[in-house]
Amino acid sequence: MEEFLKTLKEKEVDIAFGSGSSVRGEITDVRDGVLFLRDEEDRLAYVAIEKITVIWEVKDSLSRPGFLG
Repeated sequence: MEEFLKTLKEKEVDIAFGSGSSVRGEITDVRDGVLFLRDEEDRLAYVAIEKITVIWEVKDSLSRPGFLG
């Protein structure tokens, strides 16, 4: 799992845990069983890799212009 997470370095991901909670952030580092995530407020979170159940890559949302009346 650690080697796989290293392939996602510098990508934004959503990570879920068995307890139903989740976090989102950019992977900044992976080492010694710990995933380092930076969130949108520039805070750093440290995630125990063994607790991760699901990982999703966050795709850029398309900007769709609206109509003004």
